[in-house]
Amino acid sequence: MQIIPAQLAKNQFGDLLMKVQREPVEISKYGKRVAVVISPEEYEQFEKLKLQNLKSVLAESLAQAERGELYSIEDVFSPLTAEELEDKA
Repeated sequence: MQIIPAQLAKNQFGDLLMKVQREPVEISKYGKRVAVVISPEEYEQFEKLKLQNLKSVLAESLAQAERGELYSIEDVFSPLTAEELEDKA
């Protein structure tokens, strides 16, 4: 993946649009990653994968519920420390 500074992305936006048709382009600002630009086709693939994953998780959750494998919220989050819970919020 090519990495380009935000200023260059701004100044050469047309070139950036052409580059992302071949591969994702990471945009950095002050050396920190701020964005990744991808083609519409890659974005659609990403969205399909997210939906497939969500469907899989929901199907497994329904199967667990049908088997009576239900857990309280305390059971789910008790292994996490308060610090870990704050990081997730």
